[in-house]
Amino acid sequence: MATFEDDANPFRTEVDGDLTVSQRALSPDPADTPFRDVHDDDEHEHGHEQSEPTTTQPQPQPGLPPLPAKASSFPTTPSNWSTDATQRNDCGCARDRYLHDEDDAEILIVDAQKTAEGSSGTYIVYVIKTGTSIARRRYSEFESLRNALVRLYPIIIIPPIPDKQSISDYAVKQSKAKEDATMIARRKRMLQTFLNRLARHQILSKEHSFHRFLDGEVSWSEVLHSDPIALIPKDILKASPLNPCDPNPNPAYQALPHPSPAASLHNPDQRFLDSEAFTNKFAGHLSGPLEKVTRRTMKRWSDYGNDHAELGGIFNGFSLSESGALAATMEKTGQAIDANYLATTQLLQDFEQRWAEPLHEYSQFASVIRKVLAFRHQKHVQFEMTRDNLESKRAVMGDLDKSEAEAQRLHQALARPANSQIGGVFGAAATAHQQEDQQQQNPYGTVQRQTEIVPPRPRRGQGGSGLLSALSYSIQTMMDVDPETARRNNISKTRESIGQLDDALQLAGHDLKFSSQAIQADLDRFQRQKVADLREMALAMARMHRDWCKQNLEAWEEVKKEATRIEPHPNHAPSPPSTSDTKSPAPAPAGPSA
Repeated sequence: MATFEDDANPFRTEVDGDLTVSQRALSPDPADTPFRDVHDDDEHEHGHEQSEPTTTQPQPQPGLPPLPAKASSFPTTPSNWSTDATQRNDCGCARDRYLHDEDDAEILIVDAQKTAEGSSGTYIVYVIKTGTSIARRRYSEFESLRNALVRLYPIIIIPPIPDKQSISDYAVKQSKAKEDATMIARRKRMLQTFLNRLARHQILSKEHSFHRFLDGEVSWSEVLHSDPIALIPKDILKASPLNPCDPNPNPAYQALPHPSPAASLHNPDQRFLDSEAFTNKFAGHLSGPLEKVTRRTMKRWSDYGNDHAELGGIFNGFSLSESGALAATMEKTGQAIDANYLATTQLLQDFEQRWAEPLHEYSQFASVIRKVLAFRHQKHVQFEMTRDNLESKRAVMGDLDKSEAEAQRLHQALARPANSQIGGVFGAAATAHQQEDQQQQNPYGTVQRQTEIVPPRPRRGQGGSGLLSALSYSIQTMMDVDPETARRNNISKTRESIGQLDDALQLAGHDLKFSSQAIQADLDRFQRQKVADLREMALAMARMHRDWCKQNLEAWEEVKKEATRIEPHPNHAPSPPSTSDTKSPAPAPAGPSA
């Protein structure tokens, strides 16, 4: 399968084609240390990239985009992920045993039924058959299942489901929009594909919520209000990407910021930039020219078939006005044209099911991959924001430490005793001289000093002004807090904040590294799946055209056989005489009668 992969494809790794997803997920890698400290290798300065093995990138050729990083950056699925996910999801229920023990296990949607059970109006339910188990689910329940899986596994590419009906469909068909047979048949096929993609996924196939969805005896609303779906936090960026529904999350997650999806990175990972560019290019090809040409081709084939249906009827009617071999030939011609119409109708059905629908599904996959990459981008921005906040707090702490040191030196200088007796004598004399001057100016100086210390009391007769004076006095006392106490409280709070941010940074670094490895592993799996599916689509396209041509050839061969029985045109020139006729003796001339 690796033969079909593009060398410049950022989803491809060096181990593609050598190991299966399960083998790579379970094989330990010495270089894979998802729990290493983010302080290692100066990760505070360069982000998570410094904690990974450095590789020499090949130089890009002129005019070509640079080659992406190889698998050495994010070699395999984290070794602890598969084990932890299995322990969390391994339930051993009947659906789990069927999906993993049976070699040919397949989920089928065998019917679509109209019902009004538990509702005031009617709706369509899809009958799901998993082994011997039967379940009936409506489209909204499929949608809620996928939304729950997206929140439970934000680092996995969750397969898409068919789109909802547009407003124009409801405007045209109104109440009959939900009962459109073509739409229901398309949903049956695509929802069955969705379920089988989940069943074939290494991690998603073990999710017990998925197993309960396939169980017809379980109410889906009950599943939505029970573990683990009920434990999913509102903000999955503040939860572990390995287990967002952990009932005892790390308290450090609450210190992490919630970045905007549009926030830019200081040190972006070039590998994921290439993956995003490749995804956008792939989506542009699919949703742009390829889908447009596919729709136009199907319309022209439909017109071609309708024209032949009309033409076949004309030939069949024309044969009634003739007789003999000509009438039989005209009838065969009409039948061949009718066979062409039937073959074209079958071709259109196969074309829609085996080409147009998978093509649209992969255009939806491109949108899913963008969201997964956006989640990893936000985790990277979250890591950088936490690191910047920690550096800012450490800078503030440095300034506070300097202020504390200056205050300590000033306190020691003020508390230091006199160094010389002369200084003490002159100081005492100066103090005594100042006291004598103050006593001469004001003999009641001591009383005056005490009076200045006592704050003025508000007067009772002032009414509202007294209340204002009391309020201003309270504010003044609040402002006259001891600066030393305020400084030490600020230092204590800053140190506590630094400790929380340090724990949050280590947690964000671990989550970023784990998310990068897991997303890259699932991108590799998706690339192999895409190559295999595109190969099958191309083969299906060849088969359907071969069958169409074969049916038409057989029909027109019958017309040829019938046409050879028609006699030549009466005005056709007679065939030349044969050689035997020219060599026969001429008749003797008649002699005279006796």
